[in-house]
Amino acid sequence: MKIIITGGGTGGHLFPALALAKELRNTVADANVTFVGTTRGLEARVIPREGYDIRFIRSEGLVGKGLFKTVKSLMKVPISLQDSKIILREIKPDLVLGVGGYSSGPVVLRAKMMGIPTIIHEQNTVPGFANKILGGFVDIVAVTYHESMKYFPPGKTYLTGNPIRAEILKGSRDRGYESFSLDRDRFTIFVFGGSLGASSINKAVAEALTYLEPLKDHIQFLHQTGERECDSVKEIYRSREFRGTVIPFAYEMADAYAVADLIISRAGATTLAELTACGKAAILVPYPYAAANHQEINARKLWDIGAAQMLLERDLNGKTLSDLVKHLLQEPDAIGEMERICKTLGSSDAARKVVELMLGLLKKKTEYTRQTTGYRGQIAVKQ
Repeated sequence: MKIIITGGGTGGHLFPALALAKELRNTVADANVTFVGTTRGLEARVIPREGYDIRFIRSEGLVGKGLFKTVKSLMKVPISLQDSKIILREIKPDLVLGVGGYSSGPVVLRAKMMGIPTIIHEQNTVPGFANKILGGFVDIVAVTYHESMKYFPPGKTYLTGNPIRAEILKGSRDRGYESFSLDRDRFTIFVFGGSLGASSINKAVAEALTYLEPLKDHIQFLHQTGERECDSVKEIYRSREFRGTVIPFAYEMADAYAVADLIISRAGATTLAELTACGKAAILVPYPYAAANHQEINARKLWDIGAAQMLLERDLNGKTLSDLVKHLLQEPDAIGEMERICKTLGSSDAARKVVELMLGLLKKKTEYTRQTTGYRGQIAVKQ
């Protein structure tokens, strides 16, 4: 069976895609998965490390850009469709799955035009531009949140949750201490602003170190900064004499979660799916420019029931952040209670549900082919 998974750009799209690829390999004996993305997206670095084939199209985003860049991106649409056609003709996939991001639109649309079964998965409460358009064309839509279902045709939209990588639940605290060079006797705060980093979070944490000075001997940081600010943030920790491991990107994310006593992060759908599956206490700082403000909507769901703390970007600074960290450290039951509530929200079977939809669609295609041509092929599902 040949499957194309397309999309990416950021971890919010890419990591659910990887979870689905691995679930496919575990479920279907002859599953052959190829990714399609862009050379600028995170997928260009991560997918080869994961051992999957990846192809690239020339595509750019259309949303949130100035007039000149929007026109330039529109001019690339025919090119991206042609690139997609070449890849689809070469691979001849049985099914194409789009996970969002601007590389998914041309590939899924071209696949539909060529009669290839198509599915999309939407991670956020409010669908992105590509998935909103594709929802009317594809065979099946899978969504993370019940609130998303109203944006898609009811007869083909299914609530699955957001797939997480199985290895996220297999992190090792001991391995995390060792691989990230952390002290076993200190309270560990894991900071990350998504796969590309977040400048405002980096700045606020740097400022917070001044106010956290009395706790210097008791806490330490694991800080994913993104590529651009790694060196400057590393220098701030050094000059303030705080214990901290500063990295541009955490490839060993499972161990990073395992070693963390508290997390400071954005509130993307994939991040929240992983936090709840792992049952981790967090201070969430929603990205204020996310489409339809979906990150704040995501974060408020957890905040309202006590599963996380939340700081809006407009309120974020070193003082407010350090005050919240101190409060959590001084209240012995606060972090434990957040972890308990957070864990009740976690789901680890979303990948299985999406793969079941994919296999169901392929089964329908196989039955139709059998009826019209006499073909007797079948899907080899692992027992």
